[in-house]
Order: sequence, then C-alpha cells, then structure tokens
Amino acid sequence: MESRALGTSGLEVSSLALGTMMFGAWGNPDQAECTAMVDIALEGGITTFDTADIYDQGHGEEMLGHALKGRRDQVVLATKFGNQMGDDPACSGGSPRWITQAVEGSLRRLQTDYIDLYQMHRPDHSVDIAETLGALDELVQAGKVRAIGTSCFPAEQLVEAHWAAERHGISVPRYEQPPYSIMCRSIERAVLPTCAKYGMDVIVWAPLNGGWLTGKYRRHAAAPPGSRAAREPDHFDHTGAWRDTKLDIVEALTDIAAEARLSLPQLAIGFVLAHRAVSATLIGPRTPEQLRDLLASGRTQLGDDTLAAIDALVAPGTDVNPADAGYSPPWLDPAVLRH
Repeated sequence: MESRALGTSGLEVSSLALGTMMFGAWGNPDQAECTAMVDIALEGGITTFDTADIYDQGHGEEMLGHALKGRRDQVVLATKFGNQMGDDPACSGGSPRWITQAVEGSLRRLQTDYIDLYQMHRPDHSVDIAETLGALDELVQAGKVRAIGTSCFPAEQLVEAHWAAERHGISVPRYEQPPYSIMCRSIERAVLPTCAKYGMDVIVWAPLNGGWLTGKYRRHAAAPPGSRAAREPDHFDHTGAWRDTKLDIVEALTDIAAEARLSLPQLAIGFVLAHRAVSATLIGPRTPEQLRDLLASGRTQLGDDTLAAIDALVAPGTDVNPADAGYSPPWLDPAVLRH
C-alpha cells in the first residue's frame, strides 16, 4: 500500500483508508466482524482509519476503539465533530463549548489520549470560524489533537478558514475531506485547486458513490440481498429520478473497465487517486469480504485513454446528481433565499 505525506503535518496516510461509518447499527453491529476488518486492513497495508462521533451516536467510535486496542500507535486515527449528538441542540456545531465536550467524548470512546486528525464534519455558519479554529488550536497545543481538518467545505470557506488562522496566529486546517467519485466531480472546479493552493491535502469519501460503482447494480437485475440498495433504497439514488441515469453510466463504465482489464471498483478507486491533489480515499466496506475485494484497488493506475473515456462520459467538474456533493449551503433554502 502506498503511503503519502499529509501536507506539513508530519503524518503519512495510506492511499486507501478504512472508513468505519458501517461499524454499528448503520451497517454491521457485529464487533468480531468489525475487528476482523481492522485486522485485514492492517495486514493489507492500511494505516489510516476514519470515524465520526455521529456514527451510530458514538457506538461506531467505541467499536473502532475496541478493535484498535493494543495497536493504537500503529495507525493514523481520524474522527469528526459537528453533527447533532443526542437530543440537546447545543451538542452540535463548531462552538468552543461543544468542541471541548465533543473531543473528550471521542477520546473516551476511542480509548486513546490523542486524535491524529480532527475534522469539522460540516461548516457551522452560526459560529465565527476564528472561534472554532481557536478552540481546535487549543487542542493541538494540549497534545489532544495532532492536526485539524474540514469536511465538505466549499472553496470560499476553506480560504476564509486559512485567512482567519493566519490572522490570529493559530493552527490552520491541514486537509479537507469531500465526496469524490466518477459520478460526483464538482470538487474539481474549485475545492481541489483551492486545497492545492493552500497546501491542504485531500482525503476523499464515497469513491464508489454509495455502491453504484461496485458493479453489483445493473439494469434488469434486482439489488443483491443485504446490499445498500436493499437496505437504504432512497440513499444515493437507488430509487428516484436519477436511478436510470446512473444505471446507464454504470453500463458504459463497465465497458471502459473491461477495455482497461480492470474491475469496476478498481476503475473507480484508480480514478479518484489519479488526481494529484488527492492523498487518499476512504473505503467503507460493511463486511470483511467486501474489504478484501477492495484492497487490490489501492495500486490501480489508469492510463490517459481510460481517463479520457471517463471524462467523455461524465464531464470534469460535474455531479450526476448535485445532491451527492454532501453539503448544500443553508442560504440556498428558498425560505432563506427569498425572505
């Protein structure tokens, strides 16, 4: 597994990182199987593990912490804060008060004294970004966090965050974590160039677009039992207006993959890793078998002809479904826009 330096943070991340959103009730509640996935990942050269406090309301962090017990120092451990935890509306967002509480909860659940990468899960427009960054800087200075980052931040807010950090002499965000796949390419327009300009590395998520690029969803075939389409048919367009469009794209991509002598997942993961601004991609398997199938994709390199064929199918900088971008600014809500 290739390792890449994460900017100037002093950390190195594996080109494939294990995303653990599926640990717990959202995907796989079996601790033994989730621990087996951590074992397989480590054996396969994965050194980077990503979670969030919101995953199964903290249980996902607990399961990952249990699986990493005794080998915590062998890995780069990332988690996120900001989404609603529990019923209290104050237990969310980017306020210094909540960050101070949230990090202690994550440290406890992960059974660790420090977090390598601590990320703002989404922008919080109700809090001055300088206040959020100030609280995160205090965690860095205390040794509880090694580097800070963002997730799903638009380019203009990445710029604002860097300006605020430099103006106040505090820690700057070192990396961004957006969705990126053949079907979701809008970050190519501004986010990836902005990250490159400001020295931010990028760890992307959903390279398989919620399972569409695994090869298991085809026209005139029922979704496999237990698959994401069977469990969550409304998620990532497994029903609805975009389904037929994505099925057409999958058929064309299957041909492109065959021409390149690759599986569809290898094509998909090779595509996101081909962008020079991308340091790593998260893979989020639900079972050990799925993880084994994906491990071979980390070394895939696509030729120019293959990349050009993909560009002809899904134009650079475009999303097949804009909702896949993972974040929509609140000021685009009609209730805010016109009142």
